Amino acid sequence: MIGQASPLKAPAGAGRRDQHWRVVAVCLVLGAITFAVFGQTLTDDFVNFDDKNYVYDNPVVSQGLTLKGIVWAFSSFYASNWHPLTWLSHMLDCQLYGLRPGGHHLTNVLLHTATVIALFLVLRQMTGALWRSAFVAAVFAIHPLRVESVAWVAERKDVLSGLFFMLTIGAYVRYVRLPWSPARYGLVMLLFTMGLMCKPMLVTLPVVLLLLDYWPLQRVKPRKLSGLVMEKLPLLALSAASCIVTLLAQKAAMHWISIPMQSRFANALAACMVYLGQMIWPAGLAVLYPFPHTGTPVWESALAGTLLAGLSAVAWKQRRRRPWLVIGWLWYLVMLLPVAGIIQVGTQAHADRYTYLPQIGIYVAVTWLAAEWRLSRVTFGGLMIGLIAVSMVCAWKQTAYWQNGETLWTHTLACTTDNYIAHNNLGEALDQRGKRNDAISHFQQALQINPDYAEARYNLGIEALQIKTDYAETSYNLGIALGEKGRLDDAISQFQKALEINPDYAEAHNNLGIALGKKGRLDDAISQYQQALQIKPDYAQAHNNLGNALGRKGRLDEAIIQFQQALQIQPDSAETHYNLGLAFCKQGRLDEAISQYQKALEIKPDYAEARNDLGVVFFRQGRMDEAISQYQKALEIKPDYAEARNNLGIVYFGQGRMDEAISQYQKALEIKPHFAEAQNKLAWILATCPQASLRDGRKAVELARQANALTGGENPIVLHTLAAAFAEAGRFSEAVETVQRALQLAGAQSNTNLAGQLQAQLKLYQAGIPFHGPAQTQ
Repeated sequence: MIGQASPLKAPAGAGRRDQHWRVVAVCLVLGAITFAVFGQTLTDDFVNFDDKNYVYDNPVVSQGLTLKGIVWAFSSFYASNWHPLTWLSHMLDCQLYGLRPGGHHLTNVLLHTATVIALFLVLRQMTGALWRSAFVAAVFAIHPLRVESVAWVAERKDVLSGLFFMLTIGAYVRYVRLPWSPARYGLVMLLFTMGLMCKPMLVTLPVVLLLLDYWPLQRVKPRKLSGLVMEKLPLLALSAASCIVTLLAQKAAMHWISIPMQSRFANALAACMVYLGQMIWPAGLAVLYPFPHTGTPVWESALAGTLLAGLSAVAWKQRRRRPWLVIGWLWYLVMLLPVAGIIQVGTQAHADRYTYLPQIGIYVAVTWLAAEWRLSRVTFGGLMIGLIAVSMVCAWKQTAYWQNGETLWTHTLACTTDNYIAHNNLGEALDQRGKRNDAISHFQQALQINPDYAEARYNLGIEALQIKTDYAETSYNLGIALGEKGRLDDAISQFQKALEINPDYAEAHNNLGIALGKKGRLDDAISQYQQALQIKPDYAQAHNNLGNALGRKGRLDEAIIQFQQALQIQPDSAETHYNLGLAFCKQGRLDEAISQYQKALEIKPDYAEARNDLGVVFFRQGRMDEAISQYQKALEIKPDYAEARNNLGIVYFGQGRMDEAISQYQKALEIKPHFAEAQNKLAWILATCPQASLRDGRKAVELARQANALTGGENPIVLHTLAAAFAEAGRFSEAVETVQRALQLAGAQSNTNLAGQLQAQLKLYQAGIPFHGPAQTQ
């Protein structure tokens, strides 16, 4: 029988040393098998399922560990949860690794490994059974049901709370086996509190401690049960407080009103048996199992209830002979209770992550039951190793599905039916990877399953809008007006359908406003933003977008008010600080513009656009070195930033650094071939530069003509350049004709400064002399 002592007895000291090295060896093996399975996640990406809200698009978390972030973690109900230590762990990852997903995955793997080793040590400490404890910890470490908790960055709360769960039990065992000490009991409470601040699912831990009092701690016999319960009252009070906070935090995510109690209870019974089935045969595991629209079949819930009652009766009957059987079974049921779905949070019927701690009870019960088999050590050891090896292979394969959003949701759709959320999320993942047609197909399939799924309509509209935006930009750059109403109208149609389903969908109003704004319907866009704000007054993005629309209409004072209101709601929005800076810049309030750009950069140091525009303001103030520094920093962040290269060229030109100016304009045009301003600036240098070796009249004419075509032939500054290029190329009659046209336009615009330059150069061209000089186009 496994766990029996060897008939050959070594000296006590040698035995303890031998036992110590066995414990060390087991810990090393547990760490090795855990990394063997989950080490592959270090090359995985984030996935588009809560990772965005928890890490890479969370404006507070992504800034790393800050005092402001710490306050936010403890005071916020963000993402319908209150788990401040989980938030702090994500902040620390961002501090250490930035937004490189490998580091975040590494933390999950390390925390899970620590939990595995702690489980082994605590279980051995309680039971004295080395190999049984090791086997339980090994199965817990690499069972495929653990994959979701470890491979999913946003599920950090599982592995972090699991570690505090084990530490709390370890502290409790020390507390009960040593003379009573308020410090030792205080440590139990502290660790339990920290666990609750990672994930509130630990609220059942006081009941688990009561179960452990029965076995293996055997505290029930010499003491009355009431005394043990009284001992747990402070812990139960912490659990009650956590429950209240959790209910407040998750109020928005609860679906208990729309799903009848009968359906929730039937699903809870079925889920308890599903988890047992998945433990034995972990096939078809998915990140999301949709709650059945028609409810759990009566026969299924009845069968599950019968089996649960039967197993409970057997375990109870064996409570004296095999106490670990009833304790392991009750551990499983009690710990599942908060996530069984009686109070439904989310749209899932059940979830692999919910088994993270509950199934330990089953592992203990089955392992101790199997230890009664009359098998040799070699046979039993071989069976254990075989089961662990099979679990490792299955878990490795399951972990591979978490490589990115596309692989995750593709697998989910292969394992589930009528999963409209999976279709929608796969569409988002495909869109992020540039597979737009496939993305649209999945958004449409999501709507076929659930026509009232406004999020899918929203995404379908956004996708259509994104394609149109890219298409319109390409058309602009090529000078071809194609499909002026194509995908943009499709986007508008989808947003309108979403609003027919849910007129109070503030996000759809906001994005309909964006689409209308892109069509130039600014008044309609403003109306949509205002409707979004009527529904959701604290909608910072809608305030920001309304400010942009008002700014485009020249209503800068009103725009500034909207940006300021957005910042009152979301002070860490780098985009809004940037937009407010733009508005101040347009009003000539340059110092205020600088302040806003700098605030945007404090929040987002790699904000290339803010650095570029800060450089523009410095240029306008004559602070050339500072302007150059900002442009260069923008280009370090975004080397293909054509506008920053153009602006850097302007500064170099003004300083007489012609070679460097030409280089920047040329690089800008390599990035953006139809960049009219850069074409005009480069053409001017090639036509008028005092340094003969840098002039090229033929190339100047080519560039100036392209710029003139892109600006519609009505820009006197571009015509000024084209005239100078004609003159440099020796085509003086065309130079004269072009200058005269530029003079007409400059006069119509009352641009007297430009008109004066043109008059002087007209005389040169009429005399057959090109213009060479340092003067710059205005």
